[in-house]
Amino acid sequence: MAARPVWLTCLESNPPALLEAALWIAAEHHPELRPAEVLREFANLRQQVSAGLPNLAAPDLAQPLLRRLGELEFHEDDDNPLRPQAALLHLVLQRRRGQPLSLALIALELAQRLDIPLQAVNFPGHLLLRVPGADHLLDPCNGRRLYTRDCRELLLRMAGPSAELHARHFMTCDAPALLLRLSRNLCHLHGTAGDHLAALKDAERILLLAPPNSADHLLRAAIYHELDCPQAERFDLERALLLCEDERERVRLAQRIDQLTRLGQSPALH
Repeated sequence: MAARPVWLTCLESNPPALLEAALWIAAEHHPELRPAEVLREFANLRQQVSAGLPNLAAPDLAQPLLRRLGELEFHEDDDNPLRPQAALLHLVLQRRRGQPLSLALIALELAQRLDIPLQAVNFPGHLLLRVPGADHLLDPCNGRRLYTRDCRELLLRMAGPSAELHARHFMTCDAPALLLRLSRNLCHLHGTAGDHLAALKDAERILLLAPPNSADHLLRAAIYHELDCPQAERFDLERALLLCEDERERVRLAQRIDQLTRLGQSPALH
């Protein structure tokens, strides 16, 4: 029986220990990482941020908090292509460069420790932040205020010219959803880097965090295909078939499963 992931225990605390959970996820890829040590060092960052904040009411400190992080050289990672280090939280803290989600996780942890109200917003392609009740969103990369027009322009950049802004793009993102989004980011980045074993760890975490669906099983099946594990690939294709509601896709999946079955290969699972 597999050991219970520590990050799952972090999620169940009240409030969820989001940064610690993200560090334990990073430790799955870097076993030498000690999350407790990183959290102790994080206390120094809190002091640096706090010392530079103006004397304002807590709801008015969210934007100054993000700007203070910018003064401390926390910026969006502009590497092209992006590497996994843009999403692994201990490396983001070391390099002070990361994806918007990674920077948002740091800001959310600081906001919690400083009693500043701040929420994550599950905007597609670029996680955003919001003070509850505010008429604008905040970009975690620079603290810029984003109003409806700005969000529409950002969506067009992220999703293409045919994308339309909907109310669902402004929904609050809770702790499990943030870790799911982090896991999807890591899976993509590891896959792009050709580290399929690392991507497999992320894909398995996605299946723990997300409701069962065809797309996530197809994602893991694709990784098993890269790892030359046809038996495991077939397992996920069969699960995807059970969950698929599109008839054309079901036919295609059945054909792939039949092809793998006829190959008659049964290597050990990774």
